[in-house]
Amino acid sequence: MRVVAGLEEERKSAGAQFSSLESGDSQMAIEGKTGYSPIQILLHWLIAALVLFQLVFGDSIKHVLRAERTGRAVSAADVTLGTLHYWIGLAILALVALRIVVRLWSGAPAAAIESGWLAGAARLSHGLFYVLLVLTPILGLLGYYFGNPYGDIHSWSKPVFIVLISLHAAAALFHQFWLKDGTLARMIQPA
Repeated sequence: MRVVAGLEEERKSAGAQFSSLESGDSQMAIEGKTGYSPIQILLHWLIAALVLFQLVFGDSIKHVLRAERTGRAVSAADVTLGTLHYWIGLAILALVALRIVVRLWSGAPAAAIESGWLAGAARLSHGLFYVLLVLTPILGLLGYYFGNPYGDIHSWSKPVFIVLISLHAAAALFHQFWLKDGTLARMIQPA
């Protein structure tokens, strides 16, 4: 019951913070950003789409590499998807680097909730996303050119991504429908 009461308190606090941002009364709205730029939003959704593609079709590269090692034939579809996995992984790495530069250059809006366990969970999950988005392609390249253990470690990122993306989506829906703080809208509509 204490958790529910705490969530309700954070919901009210977040709603009040967002209301003050909308009206322009808060110091945060004057001093900081109230939303993401169009390029930040584009990079977010483009990287998300590419990661989703990798999660769905990424296993094809394993079939190609295994076939090369054993001398077996591989389907044209697996070769195409394996090649795409390689190049999309490089694209994700480049886009994440660009996203980091854009974020350092233009900043990010203040979090809807700035203290408490929800704020800590948000910071932790975003940090994990950046670590995974950088390390996974690098480990994939190391695995491709040097084999294991890099390839095995690269493969472990798939279930971690699935859990993290699920939590991220659930948190976005929680913010949208429970806290009603406009967090989801900030990643859809540019400031």
